[in-house]
Amino acid sequence: MRVIAIGDIHGGLKALVQVLNKLEIKEEDQLIFMGDYVDGWSESAQVIQFLIGLSQKIKCVFIKGNHDVWCEDWLRSEHVNMTWYMHGGKETIESYSGFSEEEKERHLAFFEEMPLYYLDDDNRLFLHAGFTSMHGVKKEVYEKTFYFDRTLWEMALTMDKGISKDSLIYPNRLKHYKEIYIGHTPTINFGYDIPMNAVNVWNIDTGAAFKGKLSAIDINTKAVLQSDNLPNLYPNEKGRNKN
Repeated sequence: MRVIAIGDIHGGLKALVQVLNKLEIKEEDQLIFMGDYVDGWSESAQVIQFLIGLSQKIKCVFIKGNHDVWCEDWLRSEHVNMTWYMHGGKETIESYSGFSEEEKERHLAFFEEMPLYYLDDDNRLFLHAGFTSMHGVKKEVYEKTFYFDRTLWEMALTMDKGISKDSLIYPNRLKHYKEIYIGHTPTINFGYDIPMNAVNVWNIDTGAAFKGKLSAIDINTKAVLQSDNLPNLYPNEKGRNKN
């Protein structure tokens, strides 16, 4: 059985289909999605509809991201958070044109069912952004940390690779898990269009919301498959490239 982690999609259904076709998914595979399915390109509602159908055929885990929280709130209340609206929410609202109330209710339930993190049998942790508790995710105080935190990744990037896990200065929050997989902070911010690894943390958000690609990584072999750059798949759109 392959276990595949897939980065932030941000409404890029064409990229998702492209990656899944390259993966040649089999029924015994498990897919773990890192969150932020919506906001950016024009097919957010269509991404959710596709993922609901996919989950009926393949074993999937859907982690909740910060953009998913915003979309969930809108589907529940129709309240438009202006921060969300300016960061892809406008395109997501437009993508729901033509969807029935029944379909929107099903999408709301899909968001509500999403876990904030997933820990597998091999002690590998998957979550959208990060956590801050030195005692691990089960002791995290603030729920929002799971989908907004960037300090976990920042800390991992700055660590001296020569520091052993047995060292007194090795961060306690990294000791709890064999590996940690995140999205949320695009690797293109650091000049990479492929997933990045720092100590035992893997960041697989390769900037699909902007000018990057959608990435999938086999967490056992570390083989990576990617879509085309999203602006090439949506040439008449800007995504979240507003300038």
